Amino acid sequence: MTEIRKVIVDGEEFEVHIEQEGDVYHATINGKNFELVIPDVKSSAPRKRGGGGAKKRSGTVSANMPGKIVTVEVQLGQSVSEGETVLILEAMKMQNEVTAPIKGVVSAIHCQDGMNVEANVPLIVIEPESED
Repeated sequence: MTEIRKVIVDGEEFEVHIEQEGDVYHATINGKNFELVIPDVKSSAPRKRGGGGAKKRSGTVSANMPGKIVTVEVQLGQSVSEGETVLILEAMKMQNEVTAPIKGVVSAIHCQDGMNVEANVPLIVIEPESED
């Protein structure tokens, strides 16, 4: 089912036709098709929790879509918290905050302000803090 919404981007109003397929949204604006993934959307079904151990997550930060780095918000050796903004990515004329997936220390930065990047390319690496 197609939903029609009015949106304002950079002060300009558009009519958007939106269709949802799972976590992916297909949007049509002025005849142009876009695919949107919104990673912060919580599923209505509860997530199943794993067995007793803590799940190891990657500290590699990458963009989920191609874009341009507006600003890198962290420095090499800086401690970051899970969910803290590490860079701002401009994609499809929108600025997106990209956050740290884990708590740790920035060990590598593979991007800089103004750089164009592809999707799923490692941009920042965060080493997890040791749990003493």
